[in-house]
Amino acid sequence: MRLLQIVSVGLFTCAPIIGSAAQLPLAPIAKSGQSVTPVYEGWYRNADGTFSMSFGYYNRNAAEVIEIPIGADNFVVPGDTNQGQPTRFEARRHWGVFAVKVPANFGTSNKVTWTIKWHGETFAIPASLHPDWEIDALAGEAGSGNTPPVLKLSSGGPSAQGPAGAIGGPLSATVGQPLTLTIWATDDGKASGSVAGGRGNAAVSLTWFKHQGPGSVTFSEVTPRPAQGDGMATTTATFDKPGTYVLRVRANDASGVAGAGHAQCCWTNGFVRVQVR
Repeated sequence: MRLLQIVSVGLFTCAPIIGSAAQLPLAPIAKSGQSVTPVYEGWYRNADGTFSMSFGYYNRNAAEVIEIPIGADNFVVPGDTNQGQPTRFEARRHWGVFAVKVPANFGTSNKVTWTIKWHGETFAIPASLHPDWEIDALAGEAGSGNTPPVLKLSSGGPSAQGPAGAIGGPLSATVGQPLTLTIWATDDGKASGSVAGGRGNAAVSLTWFKHQGPGSVTFSEVTPRPAQGDGMATTTATFDKPGTYVLRVRANDASGVAGAGHAQCCWTNGFVRVQVR
């Protein structure tokens, strides 16, 4: 098995060095059979002095969803093999789907590496705290001061912003029986050019994903609409197999998904752990 090191080109693009089976940049997008590669988006500072390294991925298929369980084919080093990376890879490019937190004394020479093995090829992306990779995920987008939506996974729980997001659970569920999921998402409105009414009155769009888990997950509403004011939104998830799952909800502000990648200023992740029996 050959190791294919991903080389970063520019600040937020990755160009993997892959074999002849790779899709040419201008070739028609294939529905299936293409590779999935990890992407390092950049790092940002946390209020407690630590740092978060944001990762996404690129599934080059137009339709095929790829499942790679945590383990020898999907791991992060150093540390625990499972550091919150996805096991389900939706088609096309997905920005900032999880973040790895490192301590304040991590330094600029140390690295965190996410490795994915698929169809006999190995793709690895190293991440460091090099100054060129710093992003303004929390501090506010240059010019507008736009910050990510505020997300809570329980009414009285802590709020979170940015790719590292909020972590909730574990919740308990039964195979075949819907589990109700309720979250609260509000925004400052700066992405739409207006902050009238303050936080809580600006539009937030939500999308639910299966992030980790052994089976399929069906959401009653993949994109539930938050209520005005407190931003509460509800959906249900139904599981077809027992096991441990992580569900991800992405809260985007009015800039939308298309504008999310440039500085990661514009969305917040929430991760809900579920134990299904």
